[in-house]
Amino acid sequence: MLEEFIRYLTVERRYSPLTVANYRRDIMRFLRWLDADAETFDPATVTGDMIREWILHRTETARIGAASMNREISSLRAFFRYLHRRGVLSTDLFRHVSSLRTPRRLPVFVPETRMADLVDDVEREAARGEFTSLRNALIILIFYSCGLRLAELVGIDRTDFSDGFDRLRIRGKGDKERLVPVLEPVRIIILRYMALIERQNICISTEKALFLTQKGVRISRSAVYRIVHEELARAGVQGKKSPHVLRHTFATHLLNGGADMREIQELLGHASLQATQVYTHNSIARLQEVYARSHPREHGTPAERRPSAQRPGSPDASPKAAQDKGDRTPLPLPDAKQRP
Repeated sequence: MLEEFIRYLTVERRYSPLTVANYRRDIMRFLRWLDADAETFDPATVTGDMIREWILHRTETARIGAASMNREISSLRAFFRYLHRRGVLSTDLFRHVSSLRTPRRLPVFVPETRMADLVDDVEREAARGEFTSLRNALIILIFYSCGLRLAELVGIDRTDFSDGFDRLRIRGKGDKERLVPVLEPVRIIILRYMALIERQNICISTEKALFLTQKGVRISRSAVYRIVHEELARAGVQGKKSPHVLRHTFATHLLNGGADMREIQELLGHASLQATQVYTHNSIARLQEVYARSHPREHGTPAERRPSAQRPGSPDASPKAAQDKGDRTPLPLPDAKQRP
């Protein structure tokens, strides 16, 4: 039954190999906990209480986070509901099993000034014309200028570009395709990179991948992750340093620049607008910081801001003292051009 479900995900739902592997791993972990195997497993023996006990085991004994647990719950829910639709089970075991509540975390992104410095640095590295430097620079630039996921970048083929190399076809989640524009400075570096791998005969004849290793085969996800981590660390980025941080940076900078939410949703390949709206919280948080620094009320009332010697009734509240010490002027709000 598990293999039939895996074929269903692959053929009918057209999930990516990585997503299918995650489903298989989550379900097999549950079956091992039951001391069952995929061939002899009888789904009719599973109860709702067993599923809840499994969730407790994973969260309290294995100590996995709520987000990871919710993915495992989602995998099992899909499997058992598939069996219910096929008539293998008479009831939906997951009807009363809810996902765990997860804390809402704002997407981590690189500030615009630091990102501009990073772009300058990698472009200088690319100008050296050496294969590794050029490839690594292009990885950073495409992540930032196109907002791709890690798997999407690794999966790019050289044939995915338009004839003029100004558009790129991306295969996203669920094998859904979308077109993203390629900025002119990035397009130039792509052409230089492709000319280099052809001139140095780096690519093996059957390999279509854009991003290659020195041996001429498609680069791995772990290698790309390591490259991004090293480049962000070298640029002085604090906190998390992953390809997804560059995707968050792409979306946040577009939103701060005035891009429409629907356009950002399309560029990111989000199925729903709700997934994209999380980036508005970053912009609101930034506005709140500006407000806290600049609005007069954030610095107290005029009486509270006035030095004690100038307050009515204070011993030094004289025109001379006021003239000597002066009255602090509250900071104005930034004008519209300064607002994020």
